[in-house]
Amino acid sequence: MFTARVITVSDRSYRGERADEGGPLVRQLLTDAGYDVDSVVIVPDEQDQIQDALITAAEADVALIVTTGGTGFAPRDVTPEATVAVCQRLTPGIPEAMRIASMAITHRAMLSRAAAGIRARSLIINLPGSPKGAKENLEAVLPSLCHGLEMLRGGQADCARG
Repeated sequence: MFTARVITVSDRSYRGERADEGGPLVRQLLTDAGYDVDSVVIVPDEQDQIQDALITAAEADVALIVTTGGTGFAPRDVTPEATVAVCQRLTPGIPEAMRIASMAITHRAMLSRAAAGIRARSLIINLPGSPKGAKENLEAVLPSLCHGLEMLRGGQADCARG
């Protein structure tokens, strides 16, 4: 069982003006998949605060850090920039797979700027802010994450199989 943390990026949810629906949904999906989700954290659309939340989770040795929100074209959508800034290695296949799967549902999937990468022993993945989009994107990659986390965390993952 791997640990996970969900970080919701939303000015309105942070200020208490709108309930966070995406974070709890992502938490439930991860829990159902066997992850031990330690918390859902809400931060505003501020790059430094997003980066701080990502770094804090990685320093706590959380295996999987999933963000929801801030991946679009709005001026305050800076989650991908925060993610890239804190990652030591990028994992472009994850957001590519999410966009491909989403394109089968909506042509607007091409507008996602989601990023993913590795910081220390943590995998960070950005999801859209809408609960529907977050669910569809996470479900597209969830089956492969365990194998990647086993490799990242020094397990006996067999790359020749699967």
